[in-house]
Amino acid sequence: MPTPHEAEKQITGPEEADRPPSMSSHDTASPAAPSRNPCCLCWCCCCSCSWRVCPRQRCFLSATRNQERRRAWQASRESKLQPLPSCEVCATPSPEEVQSWAQSFDKLMHSPAGRSVFRAFLRTEYSEENMLFWLACEELKAEANQHVVDEKARLIYEDYVSILSPKEVSLDSRVREGINKKMQEPSAHTFDDAQLQIYTLMHRDSYPRFLSSPTYRALLLQGPSQSSSEA
Repeated sequence: MPTPHEAEKQITGPEEADRPPSMSSHDTASPAAPSRNPCCLCWCCCCSCSWRVCPRQRCFLSATRNQERRRAWQASRESKLQPLPSCEVCATPSPEEVQSWAQSFDKLMHSPAGRSVFRAFLRTEYSEENMLFWLACEELKAEANQHVVDEKARLIYEDYVSILSPKEVSLDSRVREGINKKMQEPSAHTFDDAQLQIYTLMHRDSYPRFLSSPTYRALLLQGPSQSSSEA
């Protein structure tokens, strides 16, 4: 007479009787990871790797390269724009040049010393970002390398156009909408309308106060005194 164990084995079959107890879906072991490919640049594998890992790794590497490029360009840009040059660093303007600044805003902005003095005045009014944006646009228009244009345009947008930036300049909705469309394919002239609007704002708003400021009056008085002392 067969034992209870042998009877169960006869009913279920030899293969099923020797099979280990079934596991639940939570206990099922995950499939083995594919083998690594030595040609792969990421830590997991190459073409045979899982889609859940490789795209994430590729995004990480791409983001790292973008951050490195951005840090390098920002360092270059800050070395050109951020330090506020004093009148001693720029060529000392002649009395005639200082007087010409009152004739037109264009003459002030075309003078390196004039831009330096005017930028110092804008800083006292907490609107220096207008001059920084204008200078960044001028630098962008002088760039011929399309890759650099793309990078500079993106940084200008983030620094001066984005509503999240503390250095956001004042632009109307029409100009902002135009920039958003042009940013799909940036060019050296993506911000031309915005630059003109900020130029006009500085001309109408800040420039008259600059001409009446103690800074400009001191320069007007400083010129004749230096000329008479040299004579």
